[in-house]
Amino acid sequence: MSEPASALERLLAGYMSHLRVDRRASEHTLEATRRDSTAFLAYCAECGIHEPRRVDIHTVRGFITRLHRKGQQPSSLRRYLSSLRGLFRYALREGLAEHNPVAGVRGPKGKRELPKVIMAEDLDNALNLEAEGELGARDKAMVELFYSAGLRLAELQKLDVPPGDRFPDEVRVLGKGSKERIAPVGGKAREALDAWLRERGAMAAPEESALFVGRNGRRLSQRSIELRLAAWARTVGLPAHLHPHKLRHSFATHMLEASGDLRAVQELLGHANLSTTQIYTQLDWKRLAKVYDEAHPRAKRRIT
Repeated sequence: MSEPASALERLLAGYMSHLRVDRRASEHTLEATRRDSTAFLAYCAECGIHEPRRVDIHTVRGFITRLHRKGQQPSSLRRYLSSLRGLFRYALREGLAEHNPVAGVRGPKGKRELPKVIMAEDLDNALNLEAEGELGARDKAMVELFYSAGLRLAELQKLDVPPGDRFPDEVRVLGKGSKERIAPVGGKAREALDAWLRERGAMAAPEESALFVGRNGRRLSQRSIELRLAAWARTVGLPAHLHPHKLRHSFATHMLEASGDLRAVQELLGHANLSTTQIYTQLDWKRLAKVYDEAHPRAKRRIT
């Protein structure tokens, strides 16, 4: 017989169930939380700690220090701490701990990387090229929809064929935490999607509901979509590596530059908190600062 699970292992099992059932967390969040917490439990076992109440701030700091010495980046260390804070908040709620040992541990500061975007003119020129064949029509339609609606990869991959003869001007998507939102679809994207739907019938397997299918007639996987976007970019000569999140970042940045409405961009992206969207104001400020430096007669900051 296997050894009975320790109290910490039972805590993690309960927390994962809570995330899955009550919080309806995404698979990505569940996997990251499980991976991070399992690594911490293994460290605790090495230290002879098997009860949630025996975990203290020194245990957490020792774990983070070990990860740092192994070369983990600040962003990864902050993610570990975030996972553990949630685990011990749950332990407090369930009466399995008397305090949150992670609350006093601050993550290392690291340079926040601004999301990379594609120049609007470059993307516009690439999308204005004619698509070749059914696969070309499909790939162009995916790029247009990513860029038009600011969708995440998982959101686009799960889309089914909408009812009606023409693609609608909005789509209903299921975002992070199973939160539903309506995303607008622009005219150019609808044209590309209509062109793809005319080709799709010859590729899709009978009874397949997926909007985007592969050569086997079945729903494209997320990895296949990533590969197809990269191949499309090479085919049209786009001077940048292309992946779904770069299109989402480009959508947000270009929308903010044109409108200046941060709240609207937040709603369009499906961000729960405005702070998540505010990173795009840094991108916009960099552009404005460049314009200022180039245009203002007294903007020179140093004598050359």
